Amino acid sequence: MANDTHAPELGRSTEPSITALVKGIVDDAMGLMRQQLAMFKAELRSDLTKLRDGMIPLLLSVAPMLLGGLMSCFALVHLIHWLATPAGAVMADPAHIPLWGCYAIVAGTFLLVGGILVAMGIVRLKSVNPLPEESVKALEENVKWLMNPK
Repeated sequence: MANDTHAPELGRSTEPSITALVKGIVDDAMGLMRQQLAMFKAELRSDLTKLRDGMIPLLLSVAPMLLGGLMSCFALVHLIHWLATPAGAVMADPAHIPLWGCYAIVAGTFLLVGGILVAMGIVRLKSVNPLPEESVKALEENVKWLMNPK
């Protein structure tokens, strides 16, 4: 008789044992958990990048906003001085724009740049989601499946 290596031996079952089945289930569950952890890390990394990209313009807006506020104060002081000048007094400044107007123009420019940076930061921060939705959704599905395996 020919030696058939593929034929099952007498007395041994071809079905896997319960231990092997449980081990396979545990291995699959661990693999799934590793994949979910990797997805969670990727989403968290993406959200941290978005957070950084939103915070940079906000931080950069501080300097122009402070300078704009300071220049506005100077413009206000010079405006008050200009308004307090008597009507018949001869102005020694030959410029077409009074000094307070020059300060106001510079202040407005700084405030505009600062405002644009603030708006950019806010728009970018609105895209940040503190809770990784995909990971949470997948985890909820796995918990439902584990609690009600049908």
